[in-house]
Amino acid sequence: MSNTQQAIEFAQRHHERYLNELKEFLTIPSVSTLPAHKPDMQRAAEWVAARLSDLGMKNIQVMPTAGHPVVFGEWMGAPGKPTLLVYGHYDVQPVDPLNEWTTPPFEPTVRGDNLYARGASDMKGQIHAFLKAADALMKNGGLPVNLRVFVEGEEELGSPSLNAFIAQHKDLLKCDIALNTDSGILTPETPALVVGLRGLAYFEIWVHGPAHDVHSGIFGGSIHNPAQALCEIIAGMHDANGHVTLPGYYDKVRNLSEEERAEMANVPQTDDEWIKMTGAPQLYGEKGFSTLERIGARPTLEVNGLLSGFTGEGIKTVLPAKAVAKISMRLVPYQDPVEVGDQLIKYMEEHAPKTITWEVKRMNAASPILVERDSPGVRAASAALQATFGAKPVFRLEGGTVPVVSMFRNHLGVDSIQMGFGLPDDNFHGPNEKLHLPNYYRGIEAFIRFLENVAQTS
Repeated sequence: MSNTQQAIEFAQRHHERYLNELKEFLTIPSVSTLPAHKPDMQRAAEWVAARLSDLGMKNIQVMPTAGHPVVFGEWMGAPGKPTLLVYGHYDVQPVDPLNEWTTPPFEPTVRGDNLYARGASDMKGQIHAFLKAADALMKNGGLPVNLRVFVEGEEELGSPSLNAFIAQHKDLLKCDIALNTDSGILTPETPALVVGLRGLAYFEIWVHGPAHDVHSGIFGGSIHNPAQALCEIIAGMHDANGHVTLPGYYDKVRNLSEEERAEMANVPQTDDEWIKMTGAPQLYGEKGFSTLERIGARPTLEVNGLLSGFTGEGIKTVLPAKAVAKISMRLVPYQDPVEVGDQLIKYMEEHAPKTITWEVKRMNAASPILVERDSPGVRAASAALQATFGAKPVFRLEGGTVPVVSMFRNHLGVDSIQMGFGLPDDNFHGPNEKLHLPNYYRGIEAFIRFLENVAQTS
């Protein structure tokens, strides 16, 4: 019997132990955005470090950053074999609204085939599945590759400390292949690999009118209301077909091939299912493209927040002095976050009226990613998924942004394999987040096969 099969059978015999250990991890309320949970963040980091120690890994460190700590460990006992760098994060989102949870978010509860808890799918369950795959191999012949594990605590904040950390520790993180376990599949029976991620450009637009709030009865009609002006400016950023009107916005957008469009058309996900997940009355988007094309392969410009004037209960007849909009753009290959920021400023120069003043603040950015489908890492992951699920994986262009992927490319010179087992309806950031346990167990087996396949790429 091969080491792979022995490890898989070992993992199958230890489902209950793995589940209990995962529940322990999920009881730690590691909410990175809330200062009150800073001790819990440290506790979660130390929990991960202890699991790396259980694996027999070396050079285990809980390393400080400007924010929450990073956990690192390595096992370099496979000379001549590739080095795999595995990424995950131990922080989770806040739990609000708490009253919409069926069971307490930090009391992991199994109902049917699902484990409910904050962080179950995003992403404690994903990184834990990989650690258990490594554990099964370690106990059945040893790891076939060199392994470095890198788990951060600020992903849910946008990883603000990560870029500087990676740049400072490039030698520590040096690898041949990177694996990001913060990913998912389409259905419990449909494996998938994300080969493209949209980038992000985030801005604030500030519009100023009078020097201070003024009486809307006395001054209304004589000066331009900044809230009205901002809404007019934003309304012009899309045309009737859903196209973004910033000058030059689509100049570098990569067009889908006919093969890619056909592949996306065969994905077993319908518009009705998408509507059900969102609760929206109907879908909306750029004309000429399917829903999956819009969310994976086309750029967007979205208003994430608006603030101006009096927003409390009751009445206050005020004409506000300023208005603010938070704007995010999801970018596709080969758009550049700096260039689209310049396009936004040019749009403002051309369309903002002289009755107000304005400024654009650049807040955050991440480049889009496109991975070569025929790379050794993608082939290793694809074969592992097909052997585990009995079906060829669907190659996905994902709408979200994972900053660490572009950081790994920029600083380490490697692309990341996006391989995880979350489902679209796992309620990642909402109440009643869940992990589909059959996928968690199959994920362990797929990671075992992936590790063995990576060893053959040398």
